[in-house]
Order: sequence, then C-alpha cells, then structure tokens
Amino acid sequence: MWGHMNAARLPAAYPQYFARAEGCRLWDVEGREYIDFMCAYGPMLLGYNDADVNRAADKQRAEGDIFNGPSARLVELAELMVDTVAHADWALFQKNGTDATTICAMTAREATGKRKILVANGAYHGAVPWCNPYPNGATAEDRVHLIRYDYNDVASLERAVAQAGDDFAGLFVSAFKHDLGKTHEAPTKEFAQAARRLCDKTGAALIVDDVRAGFRLHMGGSWELVGVKPDLSAWSKAIANGYALGCVTGNDRFREAAGRIFVTGSFWYGAVSMAASLAAIAKMKQIDAVGVMQRMGQRFRDGIDAQARAHGVKLQQSGPVQMPVILFDDDAERKKGWLFCTEALKRGVYLHATHTMFLSAAHQAADIDRALEATDAALAEVARQFS
Repeated sequence: MWGHMNAARLPAAYPQYFARAEGCRLWDVEGREYIDFMCAYGPMLLGYNDADVNRAADKQRAEGDIFNGPSARLVELAELMVDTVAHADWALFQKNGTDATTICAMTAREATGKRKILVANGAYHGAVPWCNPYPNGATAEDRVHLIRYDYNDVASLERAVAQAGDDFAGLFVSAFKHDLGKTHEAPTKEFAQAARRLCDKTGAALIVDDVRAGFRLHMGGSWELVGVKPDLSAWSKAIANGYALGCVTGNDRFREAAGRIFVTGSFWYGAVSMAASLAAIAKMKQIDAVGVMQRMGQRFRDGIDAQARAHGVKLQQSGPVQMPVILFDDDAERKKGWLFCTEALKRGVYLHATHTMFLSAAHQAADIDRALEATDAALAEVARQFS
C-alpha cells in the first residue's frame, strides 16, 4: 500500500479497505458505517456516488471512453472550464494533480526560457521527483532548480525572487497555506498582490495550485477571493467528483508554450471522466455547492468550538470552514488529536488529525448534528485523559 492511502500511517482503529459509499457516508469491508469528513482526500465535492454525475458517465461509457483521439466531450469541457475559471483562456487535460502541476512548471519554463521555480516551505505540489517532499527514490539534482520561500511572507518571497535572478520561470502558490499538521492560513491580499507584482515585473508565471481547493472556495478559482488572477492554475480532485481527471488552465500569454511542450498519456483523453466533469461542474453551479459547504462547515465549526469550551479542551480550528483542520493545544506528538479522531471513529465519524479535511455538498444539517454527537463524546474523552 502506498502514499496517503496507507492506513499504516493512521491509528490501528482506522480501516484500510472500503466496500461502498453514498453521499457523505462510507462503509468499510467489515460493514461499519461512517459519516466521512475526508471525501476520499478531496475528490467528492458533491458526495460519493452522485446520481447525476454517474448518469452522465454511464451514458458516455455506453458510447466509449478511450479512442484514437478525444471525444467531443474534451471541447465541451474546455469551453466550460474557460467559462467558469476567471483567468482561463484555454484548458489542457490530464489524469491527476501531479500531472497538472508538472505541466504548469514545464509551461512556465518553455514560455520564459528560464529554469528556477519558487515553492513555499511545507507546500505539497505532487509526488514526482521535482516536487515530492520525500527524498526516497529521488536525487538532489531533481530539485536543483527549486527555490523556497515562506507563504504569506512578502520579504521571504522577495528574497527568493532575488535569488532566482534572471533565471526565474515560475512561482507556485497554494490556494491557501495547508501544510500537513500546521495551522492553515488564507493568503493575505498583501502577499497575493506581491506575488502578482513580482511575476509581472520579471515575466515569470504566477501559478496557483488549486488541486486541493479547486471549486470548494470559489467557482472562478480560489485566488478570486483575494482579487488576484494567476497565469496558470492546476486542477484535479473534485473537478469530476471522483472520476480521474486533471486540468491546467492558463491565459493567452502561455497558450503557445503549453502547445509546444510534449505531455501525453494513453488515458488522458478518457471521455467518461470528461462527461462526469461536465455534469459535476454544472451541478455545482446549480445547487450553489460552495454555499452549501460553507453553511455546513460553519455549523460543524461552531459546534466543535462550543463543545471544546464546555469540556475545557483547548484547540484551534483553521482553514476555510469547508476544508477544516482541527489541532489541539500542547499536542506536539498529536496524542490528543488522534485520540479525538479515534474516539469519533468508534462512534461512526471519520476525521483526520493532521491533514486538511473536506466537506461536500452532500453533508446536510442532520449529518453535521449526528457527527457532533460523536465529537462531543470524543472531546469528553480527551478532557478525561488529558485533564
């Protein structure tokens, strides 16, 4: 078992294998039911097994998926992405988020003729050697053209740009600071505007990695919330509600460069995932999925805050309410956090102690209230063991 799907990284109570899922609920192979706050680590924005998305995928599957070239769904989806994403003049499709971020880096280098890519300390942009945070199987040379800066720190960013000098190709920024196990931070307007200004001054590409947050914070792109448009952005996870799809969107300045790089995959033009994405994005707009997740996320956050005060447990909730992380005070080894999550799990609620969690538009008030019953008991156990 590999990567973030490896349950050996979690406490022993967590199941490794699952049998089925529906809406905001999933069942493991032992038949235990959970209200889920991970959404398969992000893809399920409308909820698991969404009937409208599945219907569109099934219709396309009956006609075919992989051909000698793309189906008309590619053109339809490209047009929809351009109509939806504020900065986009074109779209290029792949299968996952690492594909998308890698293509953004390649496009920036091809367009500028330069090499240096700036990434924030602690940020995650994929699982291939140029950006993988883990050194196993990679070499130092794979990252020789990466320069680090601190997210939301304008002075640090300016120093990194100066270090890149006249070899500055692109600047990666996450939708918001969502480092593993750390307090999440929205980008400040000062930081976002500085990133835009520095890229404009040098000709480098400003790249928003919206793989994790795309369509959960704003349908036009996450940095619309700070009023800054990137040159390129990377998408995946939720854009097809669980069907494998990645996407790069870009503005006209980077169109020709994106067309010159060689990137491909035998399954990249699968029509089923594109049909699913067409249905998913249309439904997100129709039901105001962002608004639903915001309301349910706020209900969950308010409930946790009230429970923590009642039990005398000190914790902090950060991140957008639709993408929360819950961290306990004085918990460097995460003993409180994993106790809380394990106790919630015993009561049928699936949480994570260090990773960004996710709400979906399938979470309704009754689901949140049922989950809060479990978290109340879990916080009582934290208070008992750590008082």
